[in-house]
Amino acid sequence: MELKFRVAARIARPVHEVFEAVADPGQLSRYFTTGGAQGRLETGATVTWDFRDFPGAFPVYVIEVVPNERIVLEWDASEGEPPNVEGAESTGADYRTTVTMTFKPLDDGRTLVEIAEEGWRENQGALKASYGNCQGWSQMLCALKAWLEHGINLREGMYV
Repeated sequence: MELKFRVAARIARPVHEVFEAVADPGQLSRYFTTGGAQGRLETGATVTWDFRDFPGAFPVYVIEVVPNERIVLEWDASEGEPPNVEGAESTGADYRTTVTMTFKPLDDGRTLVEIAEEGWRENQGALKASYGNCQGWSQMLCALKAWLEHGINLREGMYV
């Protein structure tokens, strides 16, 4: 068994606009990283993302960026409850998972965004963490769509 997932959404904007909304920290901070993003997603960069619902900025390692096509990231795996869950203790792990985002222009002018994450170890904590990340990336795609198509920040006030 290999723990991995893929989520996808169609955004009614051209591929360059959608790609920039993810790669540019200023834009990403407006609809996804509720505590802010520091650093543009470029090959070889290490950037930080902060979320108000998971306080404390954490590093994101940018492995590859092909403008308007693909972003590959790595970040530290977690095999426990997030620290904001009452009574839970976070258990970070000593390895990273890989996130691959692809951006594909569609014939009707929309962009198909796919996000896949893989690389968890096969244990109960990692399985639970993968479910949480799958939920998080699904929410990111919904937030991206609402932001680009309607100017609405879905995450504002949703978690804290």
